[in-house]
Amino acid sequence: MENWDYETDVLIVGSGGGGMTAALVAIKADLDVLLIEKTSYYGGSTALSGGGIWVPNNFLLEKNGVDDSIEKARTYLDNTVGDRVPKEFKEAYLINAPKMIDWLRLNAGVKYLYVPNYSDYHPERPGGIAKGRALEAKPFNGRKLKKELEFLNALPYDVPLGIGFSISEYHDLGMLMSTWRGKWVALKAGLRAVFGLLIGYKHLTLGNALIGRLRKAMMDFDVPLWLNTSFEDIIVEDGKIEGVEARKGEKIIRIKAKKGVILAAGGFPHNLEMRKKYHPHPITTDWTVAHSGNTGDAIQAGIRLGAAVDLMDDAWWGPSSTPPDEPPFFHVAERGYPGAIMVNQNGKRFTNESASYVVVVHEMYKRHSKENQHIPCHFIFDQRFRKKYMFGLIFPGMKFPPKYLESGYVKVADSLKKLGHKIGVNPENLAETVKKFNEFAKTGKDNDFGRGDSAYDHYYGDPTVKPNPNLVPIETPPYYAVEFVPGDLGTKGGLVTNEFAQVLKKDGSIIEGLYAVGNSSASVMGNSYPGPGSTVGPSMTFGYVAAKHISETRN
Repeated sequence: MENWDYETDVLIVGSGGGGMTAALVAIKADLDVLLIEKTSYYGGSTALSGGGIWVPNNFLLEKNGVDDSIEKARTYLDNTVGDRVPKEFKEAYLINAPKMIDWLRLNAGVKYLYVPNYSDYHPERPGGIAKGRALEAKPFNGRKLKKELEFLNALPYDVPLGIGFSISEYHDLGMLMSTWRGKWVALKAGLRAVFGLLIGYKHLTLGNALIGRLRKAMMDFDVPLWLNTSFEDIIVEDGKIEGVEARKGEKIIRIKAKKGVILAAGGFPHNLEMRKKYHPHPITTDWTVAHSGNTGDAIQAGIRLGAAVDLMDDAWWGPSSTPPDEPPFFHVAERGYPGAIMVNQNGKRFTNESASYVVVVHEMYKRHSKENQHIPCHFIFDQRFRKKYMFGLIFPGMKFPPKYLESGYVKVADSLKKLGHKIGVNPENLAETVKKFNEFAKTGKDNDFGRGDSAYDHYYGDPTVKPNPNLVPIETPPYYAVEFVPGDLGTKGGLVTNEFAQVLKKDGSIIEGLYAVGNSSASVMGNSYPGPGSTVGPSMTFGYVAAKHISETRN
């Protein structure tokens, strides 16, 4: 059949970090490229993320005094991911991730910063590095995008004056009331925001900075990007991948992809039917912070072609809360600050609250039962915590918005037992749990869950608190409680791919011409989360790998 509405060499579905990286690599290889995006905004979940990129042995580590090597990184993945994914798949990531970073730096002008001391999530395991391996995009002036700035998938939270913080600045800001550096970062950011308003500088940070830089490179390279163009299905003729069917506006169109189709359309966090089928319960689409366009379309199309899937029961989980009339909030830093705990319905702690977010939610699901509910659990803190640290985007000492209290999102009481009654948690157990925790805090040793033993725990700890930056007694009324649920950054399961990002059938054979990256594919990280940026890093890396493979082999 020759009835095509548009023809290109490489058709890319999805405009997140993986799709954009693939587009840039392909067009620099003199291939015709088209990138389609189902929503009105580009950037996908990458734009909404912290924008961290976990890349072992990258060019900035040595410059910042971090001793790393591919051997050390291999050891670390062996002790985190293990044999959950094939050795060749892990090796492809280790080899190509630093190449991807260098390629974008040298060919597309993407600039990075090392995130100092943002530890691997399991630095105590062999090969782990306490100083961290994470990069982030250097903050970017969004005005360089001109009219395209208005189509950038903006962060969903309202920040005063539009103040933007990098990953490392957000870390320092958390210590606003504890360190001079925290105060300086807050002052600098405020001045930057005011100055930006005066001169028309749009300070993009986090995932917005990364996507902004990639989008600018696409503009420079004249890569076509079609918004409001949803992927419908893969077109196969005579057993061969020929292109895709898409909906552009109200019209169904056929796009021929002469050399390959790259699925970079995210996972299925907003597909309730798929979540109920694959994920542990309770589950909903209301707790995710992933891009609303991630509804599993690409994964389902692959399944219809006989593709294998894996890791479908897992996600990039993290304890989250659901403030009224706001998007869910994915809580990372709060659990590291000293003076707060998480308790189940019986009023008992059940994990190291400061551990990485995936670990904590895995524990929530593992321990959850009708008799002992862990979903939701409750985050308990006191007035000292409220005065010292941020909660969500509420700065230290600021009053909670009235709607937080009126809706019951935040519950307050002048005693722990009264708080227990308010939140439906055993009040005697809650008081006893806090008493026991306070004893641990005074000695600096959490004998139940080892909170503060890992260098990762310390990243969001308070360096002025001794001897353990993650432990301080909870003893200053009033006391507060907020429900935490298992939110996520996106789903982890998807189409099984090989080391070249080619989609595989259940028998292990290759579906020629079809590639999948990011959350459309089963993660190279298996059930683990080795370090900050373990979602974005693989997405961009295998976008790079897929485009390279197409340009070098599919003539």
